[in-house]
Amino acid sequence: MEKVYSSFLHLDLDSVEPSVSGPKRPHDRVSIREMKDDWQSCLNNKVGFKGFGIPKEQQGAVAKFDFQGESAELRHGDVVIAAITSCTNTSNPNVMLGAGLVAKKATELGLKVKPWVKTSLAPGSGVVTKYLQKSGLAEFLDLQGFNLVGYGCTTCIGNSGELHESVGSAIADNDIVAAAVLSGNRNFEGRVHPLTRANYLASPPLVVAYAFAGTVNIDFEKEPIGISETGKEVFLRDIWPTSEEIASIVGSSVLPEMFRSTYEAITKGNKMWNELAAPTGALYAWDSTSTYVHEPPFFKTMSSKPPGVHSVKDAYVLLNFGDSITTDHISPAGNIHKDSPAAKYLAERGVGRRDFNSYGSRRGNDEIMARGTFANIRIVNKFLKGEVGPKTIHIPSGEKLYIFEAAKKYHDEGKDLVILAGAEYGSGSSRDWAAKGPYLQGVKAVIAKSFERIHRSNLVGMGIIPLCFKTGQDQDSLGLTGYEKLSIDLPSNIKEIKPGQDVTVTTDSGKQFPCTLRFDTQVEITYFEHGGILQYVLRQLLES
Repeated sequence: MEKVYSSFLHLDLDSVEPSVSGPKRPHDRVSIREMKDDWQSCLNNKVGFKGFGIPKEQQGAVAKFDFQGESAELRHGDVVIAAITSCTNTSNPNVMLGAGLVAKKATELGLKVKPWVKTSLAPGSGVVTKYLQKSGLAEFLDLQGFNLVGYGCTTCIGNSGELHESVGSAIADNDIVAAAVLSGNRNFEGRVHPLTRANYLASPPLVVAYAFAGTVNIDFEKEPIGISETGKEVFLRDIWPTSEEIASIVGSSVLPEMFRSTYEAITKGNKMWNELAAPTGALYAWDSTSTYVHEPPFFKTMSSKPPGVHSVKDAYVLLNFGDSITTDHISPAGNIHKDSPAAKYLAERGVGRRDFNSYGSRRGNDEIMARGTFANIRIVNKFLKGEVGPKTIHIPSGEKLYIFEAAKKYHDEGKDLVILAGAEYGSGSSRDWAAKGPYLQGVKAVIAKSFERIHRSNLVGMGIIPLCFKTGQDQDSLGLTGYEKLSIDLPSNIKEIKPGQDVTVTTDSGKQFPCTLRFDTQVEITYFEHGGILQYVLRQLLES
């Protein structure tokens, strides 16, 4: 019997070529052979996902600085972070050993990574360390600064740590568009490091290659990545391993016993872990003084019966966004900025700046995460008229405040909040806190041109109403400034709410416009009736 498929995919293997992605989104693929031209275009283009808006006369800027007693220079596109960081590709021995071979070949030719490039190695498994050591390649990665820093998420989630102070000052003082190259899978704005506006995802061997080149402004085919000890130009092709070289070293260095011994050790823990004191009992003993784990408020006011439908009345617009606001703009990620509401919260509880740590490490504390929601330093809010950063306008007072502070002020005043957005709201790596955070800030609804599928579902799961402008409409076409108060009337009887029905949004001036209610299934309507999926599940457990 002939098999029937809904669609066919044709892949011409001759079309597959080395690529990176960036400088601001993981789905913006750039062929290596086109990298230099693409970089030049990014400098020229207006600020956006593929643009930095650097004037022509400033594109040749050179930032001179002193690095540990030696003269140094930075230009647009220079690499300051090169990280082989824990992700799916660090579980691939071919690319990890390939990176080691690139380091070996380059080292033997006398090439050196510039000392101000922050290099690191953070594989996802201890097995990687074993086969790098067995192959003898760990030595060459170490020599070039790709030292083992740990196992787990690092640079891709903003845990690279600080750049050297002189490097950071050179970038900030001269408005240099510095670059990071990493083997992670996310490079959205503000995620990798506050000072690297250009962030490219690459395979581990290419991470090492760009570290040697010291810049992303290079055509690997035509330009050398360095000069050998004998004064000869060294090109990428001179240090790139063949498939046969990689296969040979994988065969001799990646052994089954490495996997068995590593994974057996995981179940045994280690001395530090095993000596940790662990509470006992049926209920978790919340520590009111902990800044890492805090009892969340999701169930504190929960009733035994579902609260039913809640409409939105005279809500203020907390944020007025354009297109492509990602979950990395929304969700707390990366280091906690010293001037942020989260930093203030920690300082008030006696936590020193060096111990602020990252949002990821403190995701068990809702107070921190609520303050870190929309805290991305690259977020663009139309209320700020060109200014970039995590602030908004508290409309009744006209004050410009951190977004969390504005949300809290609205909450204290008893006001509902909504968000206006363009297309692809919530795109990117969907995370639970991208929905939990707005919920904790008091957001009742998001009105957008379109939503990323999973994030829309997560909003519903937190009891937030997702609405879509009608086709061809948005804030601008409807003449909305964001300073209006908005009311969303839903049927009071939950049985009258249907997936995808039209609802009317009314402004405080009486203007009305229709939107599509993006409860896409009957189950989602049930979640909304309960106030969210968390409350729904708990009520089901209590009833069983």
